[in-house]
Amino acid sequence: MPRSVLITGASKGIGRATALHLDRLGWQVFAGVRQDKDADALRRDGSERLVPLLLDVTDGAAIRAAAWQVEQAAPHGLDGLVNNAGIVVAGPLEIVPLDEFRRQLEVNTVGALAVTQGFLPQIHEAGGRIVNVSSINGRVATPFAGAYAASKFALEAASDALRMELRHFGIPVVVVQPGAIQTPIWATAKARAEKNLARMGGGGRYAKIIRRLLDRSGGPPRHAIPAERVARVIHRALTTRRPRARYLVGWDARAGAWLRWLAPDRLMDRLILRR
Repeated sequence: MPRSVLITGASKGIGRATALHLDRLGWQVFAGVRQDKDADALRRDGSERLVPLLLDVTDGAAIRAAAWQVEQAAPHGLDGLVNNAGIVVAGPLEIVPLDEFRRQLEVNTVGALAVTQGFLPQIHEAGGRIVNVSSINGRVATPFAGAYAASKFALEAASDALRMELRHFGIPVVVVQPGAIQTPIWATAKARAEKNLARMGGGGRYAKIIRRLLDRSGGPPRHAIPAERVARVIHRALTTRRPRARYLVGWDARAGAWLRWLAPDRLMDRLILRR
């Protein structure tokens, strides 16, 4: 019987790469997507074991429906849950629309917990484990990405608490912290920022720097690594006998974590602002 895993946010990027990677390794993959076209693309590129599910992590009814589908297809339970779904809300915290800030937390943090609660009975059944995809921004906050960093810092804290709460039941909780990754999230974040710019009064006192940043963005930085590298780390976190609490992926993630540990806050601020 193949191992089973549910992956949220599998339409593109890290989630899609992980779904296809585990499918190739023989896992029964349940891939959460939000649109039929993304489900069709996964069916086309994966094996018959890969089952796309329409799953919005902010919709309780959708989570319950997905849990029922997985229970019917994998009555032995789930060997793995990968909470990967996420969005980026960019902008200065002074003027970022509060409904957008709430949505940032709702998807990246509350959504991950909602899915975890919905599927934990099946994780218990199989003696599985949970992998939460965070970011180096879960350790290091950067200007104009404060909402995103807040959601990932919160996910890190929730993961720490959950890891200790589930230890008695033998269920590992692992955090994966990538740096810059070659995914469409950069273009999606830019489009969302452009849309919100008008709601932020054109950026107000931040207008010039926001415009400059937007003109320079839209794609991953040159040092970004392929999403497949993160997929391989997630596979390791799901299968190694004694997984680490955290896996850093990418040299920028390792450098950021090292500096965060060593550098005083004001020095860290200067280094980030200079970059």
